[in-house]
Amino acid sequence: MPLSVLIRVQSVALFLLLLLAGQAVAQSLDGREGRNLLLENFRPQPALKVPEHRLTKAKFPVIDVHTHFRIKLKGGEKELDAFVKTMDENNIALCVSLDGQLGEKLDEHANFLWTKYPNRFAIFANLDWQGAGKGDDPATWDCQRPDFARRMARELTLAKEKGACGLKIFKQFGLEYKNSDGSLLKIDDPRWDDIWHVCGELGLPVLIHVADPAAFFLPIDEKNERWEELHRHPEWSFFGPQFPKQSEVFDAFLRVVKRHPKTTFISAHVANNPEDLAAVSQWLDDNPNLHVEIASRIGELGRQPVSARKFLLKYQDRVLFGTDGPWPEQRLRLYWRFLETEDEYFPYSEKEFPPQGFWNIYGVHLPEEVLKKVYQENALRLVPGVRQKVERFHASRE
Repeated sequence: MPLSVLIRVQSVALFLLLLLAGQAVAQSLDGREGRNLLLENFRPQPALKVPEHRLTKAKFPVIDVHTHFRIKLKGGEKELDAFVKTMDENNIALCVSLDGQLGEKLDEHANFLWTKYPNRFAIFANLDWQGAGKGDDPATWDCQRPDFARRMARELTLAKEKGACGLKIFKQFGLEYKNSDGSLLKIDDPRWDDIWHVCGELGLPVLIHVADPAAFFLPIDEKNERWEELHRHPEWSFFGPQFPKQSEVFDAFLRVVKRHPKTTFISAHVANNPEDLAAVSQWLDDNPNLHVEIASRIGELGRQPVSARKFLLKYQDRVLFGTDGPWPEQRLRLYWRFLETEDEYFPYSEKEFPPQGFWNIYGVHLPEEVLKKVYQENALRLVPGVRQKVERFHASRE
């Protein structure tokens, strides 16, 4: 046998031995009979016995302002039909797809959602920062052209004429997209002012994902409460000198909100700062044009039910409902349980292993008048065209 082949065979054999050894070690660290326990093997079963209210639908009609039907729904028309059935069963009147894009892509997405269900979906447009530029060469990106914001303002005007009712900005803005010199685009760069201004003129709310959870800006070490999640997804970390601090991104966004008081901003995921509701409260107090939605953050809100309930009661006119879906029905039902019951210590996800932190949550049991606002009324007031869709939908059911 040639030496090179022998070396390859030995390398493969060594790899297999190490793999089997690793599996054996993992199996032995099962926490039983005095053995240590690997974190990935931890499956605690609570012994707590408390009342449970497993709700099967929302108490009042719901508008979900944060969904991704282009990004997440890959099964075409049949999958869309199935989710509309889920919406019916859970009392969801309308979903806002945040994946509209612009131009022909907006037309394509509208055709997908509105051909059969014109009154069940609304669409937010998105900006194309890259354009025809090369992904690895920011100097070629469309946003580097001096007329970018003016052109996007015109595109948004056309998008509204086609039925788009808002603008969604993704988190890469401020954390990943770069200037020609390699520095990150700044959220508060005056180059983008025409975009925010035209949204105010057109009455298009800006739903924007700013920064990310606090843990993502901290070292991935033994002190990080979401170590397990970041260990599985190290690419989600924004810790290091190549990234701004979380507070710097927040400050830049708030300067934009203050600079454009006639534009409605909806900050996604409880402004991506539900770990510090006192700070979010101050932002809302200082900026009457700022609102928040709760998508994918009941895990954070539900572990601080007293503070979360106070926050939701105080800002009942400024909080919108969102899920970051479409999700399985099991996930939706956890939202109803969180908002409507005073249940204790239940999961915030249908997954066996909690996806965002090792904790369970508690219900906040909102009063009916507050539930109606969070579920639907605030969206009806802030998102143009949604009221007419919902009214037509309910009329069709009578």
